[in-house]
This record gives sequence, C-alpha cells and structure tokens, in this order.
Amino acid sequence: MQILKDRIRKDGVIKSGDVLKVDRFLNHQMDVELFTEIGKELKRRFSDCEINKILTIEASGIGIACIVAQSFGCPVVFAKKNKTKNIAGEVYTSKVESFTHGRVYDIIVSKEFLGPGDKVLLIDDFLANGKALEGLIDLVNESGAELVGAGIVIEKGFQRGGDAIRSKGVRLESLAIVESMDEKTGEIVFRD
Repeated sequence: MQILKDRIRKDGVIKSGDVLKVDRFLNHQMDVELFTEIGKELKRRFSDCEINKILTIEASGIGIACIVAQSFGCPVVFAKKNKTKNIAGEVYTSKVESFTHGRVYDIIVSKEFLGPGDKVLLIDDFLANGKALEGLIDLVNESGAELVGAGIVIEKGFQRGGDAIRSKGVRLESLAIVESMDEKTGEIVFRD
C-alpha cells in the first residue's frame, strides 16, 4: 500500500532495538483519513471472505479496527489486557508477550462477544514477534469461532512473527512489510 509506505518514510522514526515509531499518524495521534484508506484496502483484500466480527487487542489496534469494521459493516471486539469489573461472567483468556513493552499480559474477551458462528478477522497495527496475534488466535480457537485471517498495518519482515503466523496456515495480509531499517541513516526498505 504505497500511501502507507510513503507515510512511514515521511513520519516514521527509527529507534534503537528495532523500534519503529509511527505515533505521529498511527498509534498515538491517528490520521483517520489514512485509516479509511487502510480499511478500504483490507476490505478489498478480504472481499472473498464472510466476516462478522473484527477482533483486536487494546490499545493501539482499536482505532484501526473500528475503521476497518466500518468497511465490513460489523462490530469490533477488543481483547482487554486486564480483567475489570465491567467484564462480568465467563471469559476467554490467553497470555501475550509484548515486543514493545517487554512484558507478558493476560488478554481477556467476554464469552458474550465471541463464539461459534462468528467469522473473525484479526486486526492490529504492528506485527513483530507474532505473540499478540498468537494470543488472539488462541482466543478465537478457544471460543469455537472461525478465524478468517489477520490484517496488519505494518509487519517487521526482518523479525520472525509473520513467518510463524503464516506457518500455522493463517491468511495474513500486511499492508507494509519492512525488510530493513537503519537507525543511523533513517532508511526504511519495504518488501515488494
């Protein structure tokens, strides 16, 4: 998706430890017009699929998932990182290791919002080591819902997360795959 790649090159900031900051437009300040284009592109890529739920993980994926859900005309469910008093009843849980935060979270979805008969598309802003997606896949499997695929805005192709997810037979559509990035020069190379 060229508009996304151009925006990453223009406003992305490479930090040490293979961190790509895109908080100017994706996961802190959000460019809703860009999100609309992302939603249209993911709808195009998954147009052959019947989807009735979008599932993401809090917090950075929620805004993107909402715009994508508009394209599909379905609700968004997001996995919470902490059980709160607002989640009553039974839940599905999985453990997720965050690349960005360097810690392990329990993610939780109420059984009320995910179950057999649901056809689920996973959405997230980044794919690095694949642990967040693996946790979401576990929740879908535990619920008895059908996993249709996963849509990722930015995949770090030089890390093994995408390969791990694809090796599980999951249909994975990443809109921009970063092959390499150089903190010193600021150069970002994308996979074609």
